[in-house]
Amino acid sequence: MAGSVSGIGTTFDLPNYHGELFSLTPSDTPLLSAIGGLTGGGSTTATKFEWQTYDLRDPQQRTRVEGAPAPGAENRVRAKVENVLQIHQEKVSVSYTKQAATGQYATPQSAPFTSAAGAENPVSSELDWQVEQALKQIALDVNYSFINGRMVDATTNAEARKTAGLLSVAKTNAVNKGTAITGSAATDTITATHSLSNGDVVIFTDAGGSTAVVEGRRYYVVAKATGTFKVAAKPGGDPITLGTIAELEVVVPAATELAVDTVDEFTQLVFDNGGLTGGLGTFIVNSSQKRALTKAYANAYGKTAPIRSEKVGGVNVTQIENDFGVLNIMLDRHVPQDAIILASLDQLRPVFLNIPGKGVFFEEELAKTGASTDVQIYGEIGLEYGNELAHGVLRGLKV
Repeated sequence: MAGSVSGIGTTFDLPNYHGELFSLTPSDTPLLSAIGGLTGGGSTTATKFEWQTYDLRDPQQRTRVEGAPAPGAENRVRAKVENVLQIHQEKVSVSYTKQAATGQYATPQSAPFTSAAGAENPVSSELDWQVEQALKQIALDVNYSFINGRMVDATTNAEARKTAGLLSVAKTNAVNKGTAITGSAATDTITATHSLSNGDVVIFTDAGGSTAVVEGRRYYVVAKATGTFKVAAKPGGDPITLGTIAELEVVVPAATELAVDTVDEFTQLVFDNGGLTGGLGTFIVNSSQKRALTKAYANAYGKTAPIRSEKVGGVNVTQIENDFGVLNIMLDRHVPQDAIILASLDQLRPVFLNIPGKGVFFEEELAKTGASTDVQIYGEIGLEYGNELAHGVLRGLKV
């Protein structure tokens, strides 16, 4: 199994092998790619950027009397919305020897060393290859942040800025079909009022900064007691040490299957509040809810349509057409398992800080400190999401 190396990459900790090179980690970034990627979007000259919104009054049957003077003036007020740029910075360090020794291979035996015949090392420049992977990692981090990020507007240089993502900004059109539980944690024990049973699935919606769990993934209740419970990565597994968390929140997903009416009502909520006006309404989902959407709509409508091809072995719903338009479905691994995001993609774009003479994302060599080449990849980026009413979040769905 592959892994990571901290510090300088050498011939000892970054061994070469023969044959074709395969990635173990998916590097697709559907949301980021759809709204501009790491090269498209807007720019700013400050760490905090803003955009404007305005509204019109509710329509009514306004009457005027014949011959009357002009009515009193009525003007619309503009408001500002803000987000911050998040710094993305990675370092790559490769020894001179490692960069040169592309023909040195690791072998599974002691001396005399032998290596398999056939294909050669596909990596001809270790530094270039490592920089390419660092850029992929940054793109994944940006995509994750645009979905899951919570805004932190740093007040000192000792605090990291964090950009707000869709889950945190879509507050008006937020619906939870599950049961939210709030509490605190000490070591591996969560203290909260609950009615959970061992084996129940819970999903952290706010892990209080703990790095022991990942928000949006499913965990299983173990060691349930009155007023406390623990969580494990698998049913009946070992409790996870969470650390000390003053405030956390988990959601217990609904027990019922996703229904078409639930999706349509959610879509109507976003529409009624002013969303879905640009024709790019898109459901952004992870694997669980992609299956749930396909199953719900295939069961409701697909069975009435005859299959006209002998090569079709199933159903894959990639668009939903309901009373509020044709809505695309985007499969994105970074959406929580219990969530469906309905986003108006026309209102989303990345915003970058253009560093003079360098660009928005760049690689530069660092000062020499030894027999290695050290480079950093750097960029600052945030999400402009337009009108938060144009987006919605449906959570607590069965996983």
